[in-house]
Amino acid sequence: MTTLATPAARGRRAESPSAALALPAAATLLALMNYCAPAATLADTARGLHAGATAQIWLMSSISLGLAAALLAVGSLADDHGRKRMFVLGAALLAVSSVACALAPDALTFVAGRIVQGAASAALLATGLGIVAASFGPGPRRARATGTWGAMVGLGIALGPIAAAGLTVLGGWRLWYWATVAAAALLAVVAARALEESRAERPRGLDLPGLAAMSLGVGALVAAITWGRAGWTSPGVLALFAAAAALLAAFVAVQARRRDPMVDLALFRRPAFLLSVTGALVTGLAIIGVMTYSATMMSLVMGLSPLAAALVLAIWSGLSFLVALQAHRLPARLPVRRLLAAGFALAGAGELAMAVFAPGAPWWRLAPGLAVAGVASGLTNAMLARLAVDSVPADRASMGSGANNTARYIGASVGVAIVGAVATGSGHDPAALAHGTNVALVVSAAAALAYAALALAIRER
Repeated sequence: MTTLATPAARGRRAESPSAALALPAAATLLALMNYCAPAATLADTARGLHAGATAQIWLMSSISLGLAAALLAVGSLADDHGRKRMFVLGAALLAVSSVACALAPDALTFVAGRIVQGAASAALLATGLGIVAASFGPGPRRARATGTWGAMVGLGIALGPIAAAGLTVLGGWRLWYWATVAAAALLAVVAARALEESRAERPRGLDLPGLAAMSLGVGALVAAITWGRAGWTSPGVLALFAAAAALLAAFVAVQARRRDPMVDLALFRRPAFLLSVTGALVTGLAIIGVMTYSATMMSLVMGLSPLAAALVLAIWSGLSFLVALQAHRLPARLPVRRLLAAGFALAGAGELAMAVFAPGAPWWRLAPGLAVAGVASGLTNAMLARLAVDSVPADRASMGSGANNTARYIGASVGVAIVGAVATGSGHDPAALAHGTNVALVVSAAAALAYAALALAIRER
């Protein structure tokens, strides 16, 4: 790995590598808090922007479009042109786009701001994990560092809705976005001063056709999934799905012909990389999707306030944070694929235990399932963060992180769409929503348990 630091600076980093972990961890925490914030403020935001039912889908999900479309591209650019540079640009862009959200006069402006927030968050997530990998060599120190990074995913999901709901009570829904402006601007300033530059020893060159095909293809796919929640057979949705298929096929063709592809397709023959990508996809599909929707169902079915629902969901996300922090203490002899399989098996068990939604039911009936699912998420987040950087060549760590997170957020978009369709398929009164939510939890549990078996079948060759 070639860095741009002076020898003296490199010596200082060797003595105190805390910035190389603390800043990516803080960025991941902020990105996930912002990602989840609308879950607790949707009603207030929709009223403030005069958003109808279809617009509310975009208020909730538009950030996923920017995230999924930009992650892999930003990760590859960071490896070639500098991880610190892309990290600082991402933090600055998050601050600017948050101003747009805070000042938005209508739903269209807000959605545009959230899409740009997603692209900025992609820069922080992909390059942050790449910085961690460049600063901590393979072994116990990297396992601990990637576990800490993965723990921030759980903590961000826990704190985001709580902080947004609390700030809404204090000063309205826009206050969260002003807080994000301040946090992102501070992050950019500190990162510019404290981080050292790192990049791949041999840049692969700018792959404009690949970047365009992949970003537009993933963007079209996530847009189709989001829009499809208002009607899957509309001409616009079908056109987006067709465009996504054509663009992603073009991306594969471009990568297959390039001498130095942005994504080496041969990586998919590596069991570890395959586990990283498929595990992240199923995490979004079978865990994040149903857990994100559960908070809304706690309000609609059980009568909890948005803040109370966020606090109950924090049983899951809080335990996820704690377990991921301690995952590095597991015996090194345990294969990652077995730990990943155990995590998905526990997730399935926890979701089955949560299938007890009923009108007016007490919140504590969900606590055992949330606790088991939280332990599972902590374990899977830590293992997937480790696989994301260990499964790719050392100089492509940001690309590996981008691929892992792209799969996660595509899966989350699909998961939320499926869970929403299943949960509301029987009607919108509390009893029908309770039945639909329980069915969605069982379906998600089945998917998690099936992947646990698949993870065990993917063996190193």
